[in-house]
Amino acid sequence: MSGRSDSTVPLAVKIVVSGGLGAGKTTFIGAVSEIEPLGTEAAITQVSVGIDCLEGVESKTSTTVALDFGRIVLDPAITLYLFGTPGQDRFSFLWDDLVEGALGTVVLVDTRRIEECFPALDYFEAQGAPFVLAVNRFDGAERFEPDVVREALGLSAEVPLLECDARERGSVRDVLGALMDRVAGFRAAAGRPAVGAR
Repeated sequence: MSGRSDSTVPLAVKIVVSGGLGAGKTTFIGAVSEIEPLGTEAAITQVSVGIDCLEGVESKTSTTVALDFGRIVLDPAITLYLFGTPGQDRFSFLWDDLVEGALGTVVLVDTRRIEECFPALDYFEAQGAPFVLAVNRFDGAERFEPDVVREALGLSAEVPLLECDARERGSVRDVLGALMDRVAGFRAAAGRPAVGAR
């Protein structure tokens, strides 16, 4: 017997990070992961011309083709395992497997290419699982008030909408904290114990 209490063993929680191509999912996970993130980046080649819309992200040279993965201990009781989805519609068949067992999702939005987030929003709204929407603030991008973004997306008032900088660890942690609050609220409404409760 090691003498270690069950209360010292962190609860493993699976979280999905999604959004359109170029929204910052890989950067988001990399900014906060306490391990070297696993990525499946591939070079963007001529094969994607006419298939993937790169308008507004023409300088992007690589893209996720399967998943990104990272891990962070949010507090001593909870370890988050972060799974990033590929942003292109042609890889959306992977989403069902990546989402299985997840407690919640962060949907990242680039307001320069807001239409790119609609497939992710539609997908996660249909799943009925808790999610938050995080507007990734890119340098030089026009800023919009959260209410304007919410209206443009047709996002219900119950879904938290935050601003973030996917390059900044503290900003990413704030988004993940908001998601965990959302998950706890969902679980309480369903009569289930909060995440991390023993």
